[in-house]
Parts: sequence; C-alpha cells; structure tokens
Amino acid sequence: MTNPHPAPGPGAAAETPGSTTSDGPQVPGPRRSGEPRRPTLRSDLRASWPDGLAALVITAAVFVLLYLRIRNETSSTVTVMPFMADADAFWLYFLSQAFGWSALLWAWGTVILGLLLSGPRPSRLTLSGPRLERLHRTTSLNTIALIAAHALFFGAELVRFDTAAWNSAVATAFVEVFVPGGYDSGTGRIAIPVGQAALYLAIPLGLLFYVRHRIGPKTWRVLHRCVIVVYVLSVWHTLLYGTNVWYDGWFRTGVWLLQLPIAALLLLRLLRPARRSEKLSGSPGASAGARTGWALRLGGRLAVAAVLVALVAVVASGRDGGRSVPPEDTSSTHNHD
Repeated sequence: MTNPHPAPGPGAAAETPGSTTSDGPQVPGPRRSGEPRRPTLRSDLRASWPDGLAALVITAAVFVLLYLRIRNETSSTVTVMPFMADADAFWLYFLSQAFGWSALLWAWGTVILGLLLSGPRPSRLTLSGPRLERLHRTTSLNTIALIAAHALFFGAELVRFDTAAWNSAVATAFVEVFVPGGYDSGTGRIAIPVGQAALYLAIPLGLLFYVRHRIGPKTWRVLHRCVIVVYVLSVWHTLLYGTNVWYDGWFRTGVWLLQLPIAALLLLRLLRPARRSEKLSGSPGASAGARTGWALRLGGRLAVAAVLVALVAVVASGRDGGRSVPPEDTSSTHNHD
C-alpha cells in the first residue's frame, strides 16, 4: 500500500529554487553556493535503514501474532481456509501476510506524513520540516520494499506447494503473482490485480520525486497527487483478500477506523490550501475555464467530506462489508486477527 511523497500543497507564494515551501519538498532548481544538496535516491536509501529496521521488527511481531493465532485456532484464516490450521506447514503464507500488514501500516504512515507536509501542520509537531520531509521519503521507499516482499513471499508459497518442475513452478507463480489476470481463483481474481495495481503505481510514483527536476515541478505535482490512489488500492486489496479481516469484527472495523485521520487531513488540506490558485473563491469567475476549475475544487471538497461522513457511519454502525461468521464457527472466531 505505497507510499508516496507529499503532494505539494496548493499554493505557495514565492517558490525559490532549492527552497522548502510550506506545502512540501524542495522545489527543483539550480543549486547555489551554501545550499543543501538535492535529496537523491542513494542518500535516502542510506538514511532509510532505521525506518526499515523498525518495519522488519513490526513485521516479525505481526508474524508471531498470526502464527500463534493459527496454532490456537482463533484466527479467521482457519475459518476461511481450514486446511491452513497447520501453522508450520504454511508459515511462508503467514510471513507474506505479515509483510502485507506492515506494508499497509507503512503506507498509512507515509500518507499521513505527506498530508502533514502539504497541508496545515499541527503547532505541537516537534519535527522540523526538513526532517519530516526526509522521514516521509524513507517511509515511502520502505513501503515499496514491504509491498514487494509481500508479493515475493506469496509467490514463494505458491512455488513451494507446486508439484511441477521447479522452473515450471516459478513461471506459474510469477504469472499468478505479477501478471494481471494470471491468478484465476475465487476472490483473488479481483483482489490480486488490485494489489498488483498498487505495486505497479507505487514504484514510479514514489521514485518520480528523484527526477522531478527533470520533469518539472508542475508535472511532478500532478502525478504525485495520484499517490492517494495507491493507498486506496492497498486498502481495497486488504479488505477483499485479507483472511484476517474476511468477517465482520473489531479488526476489520479497525482498518476502516484508520482511514478517518487520512480523510480528515485530506479535507483540511483542501479547505485550507497553501496555493492561492487552489483556494475556493466566493464566485467561480466569468470564463469557462475558471468556472470548470471552481466546480472541480468544490466537487473535490464535497466528495472528501462525503467520504469522511461515510467512514464515520461505517465505523459507528459496524457494517463494513465483511461477511458474517458462519454460525457453527462463532465461538472459535470470536476474536479475529
């Protein structure tokens, strides 16, 4: 569930080359004497190891939790797929799940950081703009790595249980995991392509930051705003295919609950844009272009507000699209993953 650099805020007044604006990362331009170097992929990869180590620790903790719940038969996964009750036999699958959950968590944090950078920032936030910026970039890189690990371990599980020759098994797993439409079983026919789309969008959208001086800040801003699509696809993939959230329950509702701060921050960013050109003035203007732009800005604000209301309703009601637990399994899956 990807990770994304902040969409530069709407409207910075004067943007000087190499300066850090209130709405996001440095604006590309020629480097002057005494100015900090432009962040590079290599420098951010070197700086990403503490964040990456934390991600691995969280992944390990999630794996242990999943493993124990499978062994104790208190996981929804056992209800969905009873043959997976043998935790030792399917440990690669549960490791893939663990990487998937940590990827979603890192994607969530990256989007939060991006919205804090590109919109109004809380006064109590102790991190400076540049440090927040770098953390946003490193979490973005680690999210891509976590999504890739999630897919690779899922593929390894498919290879492990394929009885064909190893080269045939690897080829089949590659098609099922990385080729849209290659996985043709059950819910995966929709859920797997959704996850693939998240991965294939996350990589270029995350790395475009490092070539923004070549494509231009305006083009980069437009493309970067598509990052929210990566996150939405990641959440959708999880709710569709995550056996831990297959049924109604507190954990599935918790996934929906996590979307509230993102929707709230996005709405705040739209209501209080930094760029003058994106502010919703009192009148749409006389020209057709001005009216269209005004209508789009108003529509965006109304759409995000509607999503926020819908999320509150989903969390409050507990009706979040999950399946009902089969009556005979109600006692064994009272607490879901």
